[in-house]
Amino acid sequence: MTPRRCLYCQLSFEPSKFRPDQRVCNRGPCRLQRNADYHRAKIATDPDYAQVVRDSQKKWRDAHPDCQRDYRAAHPDCIEQNLLQQRQRDGRRRLGNLVKNNLALDLKHSCSEAWLVGPAAADLVKNNLAQSKLFIFQPVLPSPAASAGS
Repeated sequence: MTPRRCLYCQLSFEPSKFRPDQRVCNRGPCRLQRNADYHRAKIATDPDYAQVVRDSQKKWRDAHPDCQRDYRAAHPDCIEQNLLQQRQRDGRRRLGNLVKNNLALDLKHSCSEAWLVGPAAADLVKNNLAQSKLFIFQPVLPSPAASAGS
């Protein structure tokens, strides 16, 4: 048989004589990746398989009800990391929900102010409202006529 390149590690391998169409080598990480890809695709395309997987996971969770609590107690750094990642996901979700990026806050009923300073501030037609404690100052570039005279 002709040697082939593995889809995952890109190393050359000899396909099995029993599986002439083999596309992935027999190394451990490549096998795990192949199995994970198959599992993910099967869940996405086969509703019966997906239901069996959900039932199996529920059965395991019911048999091990304290597993998550014990893990969190043993790994407090994971709790902090998850909290930070959740805040980032929430922020991205809030930004995605802003229609035309101007519905974040009604400034008429707020004591805060937003200042847009710089030459590009006139370009912000629909991006005019944001809840922030940040000032953005853009540098004022000298006009070409002023620099030509000096």
